[in-house]
Amino acid sequence: MANRTIVAMPGDGIGKAVLDETIRVLNAAGFKADYVEGDIGWEFWKSEGNPLPDRTIQLLEKHKIGLFGAITSKPKDEAFDELAPELKAKGLIYSSPIVGLRQHFGLDICTRPCRTYKGNPLNFIRRGKGEDIEEPMVDVVIYRQNTEGLYSGVEWTNPSQQVYDAFMTHPQFKKNFGHAPKEEVSISTRIFTKKATERILRAAFEHAKKYGYKSVTLCEKPNVIRETSGMMYKMALSIQKNDYPNIELWNTNIDAQMMWLTKNPEDYGVIVAGNMFGDIVSDGFAGLIGGLGFACSAQSNPDTGIAVFEPTHGSAPKYADYAVSIVNPIAMVESAVMMLDFIGEGAMASKIRNAVAAVIAEGKVRTYDMMKMRGTPDVINKGAASTKQMADAIIAKL
Repeated sequence: MANRTIVAMPGDGIGKAVLDETIRVLNAAGFKADYVEGDIGWEFWKSEGNPLPDRTIQLLEKHKIGLFGAITSKPKDEAFDELAPELKAKGLIYSSPIVGLRQHFGLDICTRPCRTYKGNPLNFIRRGKGEDIEEPMVDVVIYRQNTEGLYSGVEWTNPSQQVYDAFMTHPQFKKNFGHAPKEEVSISTRIFTKKATERILRAAFEHAKKYGYKSVTLCEKPNVIRETSGMMYKMALSIQKNDYPNIELWNTNIDAQMMWLTKNPEDYGVIVAGNMFGDIVSDGFAGLIGGLGFACSAQSNPDTGIAVFEPTHGSAPKYADYAVSIVNPIAMVESAVMMLDFIGEGAMASKIRNAVAAVIAEGKVRTYDMMKMRGTPDVINKGAASTKQMADAIIAKL
């Protein structure tokens, strides 16, 4: 049987370092694959005016599965300033290539697990009774709607007269913003559709059913954002009542959830939310399990089988030029483990996950973040493991 082909997209900054080490781990675990590199990221924006070239889209259309490292995104004006001079007169506007991938391929199901590793010195702790210190075990999976909401890109600065007039038909807009000159107005929309909302809700409930979670928590703001969050809550009530009566539906507001996640994180199982609130709450829970160095994700389209797996951290450009890479590769390794689960290589996924757990529990090899150091180039001399050394330790446990 021919090897599976994986589209490897290093992206920007530390993306290449963590992706290269992750592929070494996959190879050591016995995963047979060919890797083709997909061009994506800031350098292609600067040189081509397109951070997501068509050739990369074609690779994913052909091979279906992608591993993605990290991306650099900058505000509109800074992005324009870094364009090649010959491109600046073409009216190009930067947009995030990872958002572009999600929307082009309909990767609307985003899954972000946040699970405690025993022995991780960065795990969340709290004060219990008296002077007791408690370390609750977090086992949460966030399902984030990935293509709609505030990240859909439907927005304007100094909107056209047609757009402005349309908004003026809404009494709240006219009352609160009708006094503002049109050229001083910026608008970002939050759009939910029933089809996409139902897909993410059912994906969350199905995960809870499959893996034995007792609850699904809808984390939105239906008491204020009455139309979009309100629709999502109403649909969740119906789906739970009719199809998943044995799984509890909890309803939390995003602001209150950010407080509760540090009070009783062990109480939560599966959380489902729209795009922005899902992004927020997943980073919040990631902080309880050690930070973004441990935060992995998958984004997929169940209809096409196309999926991209990536750590949720950024490109950390300040670390990219270090002579020895110091960043923690575990989030990227865990993202690759999610890929293995997705393509039916569950045994191999468990093998790698157990190896990661063993390295963390043993505590002999720790990257600078796990040693609570500042990310300076000299941390290796102070006992911190490099990116490669952490990958070596995982491979040794395999």
